[in-house]
Amino acid sequence: MRWLLLIPLLTILLLPGCATTPDDELAGLSANELYNRAKKALDSGDYETAINTFEKLQARYPFGKYAQQAQLEIAYAYYKFDEPDSAIATADRFINNNPGNPHLDYAYYLKGLANYNRGANLVDRLAPRDPSERDTRALRDAFNDFTQLVVKFPDSRYAQDAKQRLVYLHNMLARHEINVAYYYMKRGAYVAAANRAKYVIENYQRTPAAQDALRVLIEAYTKMGMKDLANDAKRVLDLNTKGAQPAP
Repeated sequence: MRWLLLIPLLTILLLPGCATTPDDELAGLSANELYNRAKKALDSGDYETAINTFEKLQARYPFGKYAQQAQLEIAYAYYKFDEPDSAIATADRFINNNPGNPHLDYAYYLKGLANYNRGANLVDRLAPRDPSERDTRALRDAFNDFTQLVVKFPDSRYAQDAKQRLVYLHNMLARHEINVAYYYMKRGAYVAAANRAKYVIENYQRTPAAQDALRVLIEAYTKMGMKDLANDAKRVLDLNTKGAQPAP
């Protein structure tokens, strides 16, 4: 009969709800308490807890004064948590659902940062690969995000930083096109190389890559026996480099 004595003990051990879960800790908290707890987690770098808590806040108090701010905080937490797709999707929802919000510029800025970092990291990781196969979509998306910020909110506190990043992105995209042109030159695909070079000249005139594009044109046209076009490209290059030479 000794086994009968174990029944109460087993019953206690198997009772549900004995352990406290994170959701239990959030139960019954006010909107202000949830926001403060989420903000504390965010500030301490505990992004996963911050996201979970902010989402609980939104679900329980969708029309409260913290709802819109919580959505922006979630986007930022996703960005810091290295989840760019979720960060961008959350920022997009904020932009679409809150067209008159005073922090709309920040949502565009966050989108730009998420794409900017993802694009830069992608280029770094793919450096050894054929440059024509690199996906520059994230860099182009970042360029579009920062452009919208500067155009729509020229007086934003984030506008100046966005402008600086736009210059960098413009140069990086131009450099990508030149690297592709170099790749085609090495393979003897002179027509493809010339087309890439002309694209850079037409779309990235004020970047350092523009002069490199002219050099590619000179070499590609020379290889194809198009001496007149090669000479034309050389004259343009000389005109562009003459003013850049230091005075004797």
